[in-house]
Amino acid sequence: MNKNITIDTYLDSHYIHRSNWLRAAVLGANDGIISISSLAIGIAAASSTREPIVLATVAGLVAGALSMAAGEYVSVSSQTDTEKADIDREKEELKEMPDVELKILAQIYEKRGLKSETAMLVAKELTKADALGTHIQDELGINEISKANPIQAAFASGASFTVGGVLPLLVVLFAPVLGMEYWLYGFTTLFLIILGAISAKTGGSNILKAIVRITVWGTIAMGLSAWVGYLFGVNV
Repeated sequence: MNKNITIDTYLDSHYIHRSNWLRAAVLGANDGIISISSLAIGIAAASSTREPIVLATVAGLVAGALSMAAGEYVSVSSQTDTEKADIDREKEELKEMPDVELKILAQIYEKRGLKSETAMLVAKELTKADALGTHIQDELGINEISKANPIQAAFASGASFTVGGVLPLLVVLFAPVLGMEYWLYGFTTLFLIILGAISAKTGGSNILKAIVRITVWGTIAMGLSAWVGYLFGVNV
């Protein structure tokens, strides 16, 4: 560690600080690639012309991106509402029973390994500095890393779904209609490998493990979609 680096800069360099937006972005891109490819494969397996495949793919891309963004916004907003309710409750408890809250804080530090006297001393010092902030972080487990941001999550999911979904759309536009499902499967597998590598690299996790996980589940989804297309397919 560089001796001149500040603690804030050092903490910000950890991968966990990227977890919120990275999760939403990877989920969106993965969903965009797999769902749009699966949809296109299913239609391609039942179609002998390009137009219905393109129409279904574009419709799926638009609907999927909007649905992804809306769903993420609602989900994260619900989490934010829960966090706010807990924070409001903590404010009231600090006003009504500060001694009890102090003991609870000390017990938390004891469970982490501090002696009872040291734990109480730490609890008093932190309470004096920022009682509410300390309880929010140490009692409720809410911090800047885990704090939900609905707008950021919705934008990341919607945008990444669009980026992911555009890739199979390009295949639909330029690949031969005959055997298009095989072109889609091949390119989608390549897209998933690239996504898995990028997400693993960004998050600091094992690249091979990420690639295997994302491609296996993607292959299953596309295979089932193609099977449904062949099963119920009528030339359109």
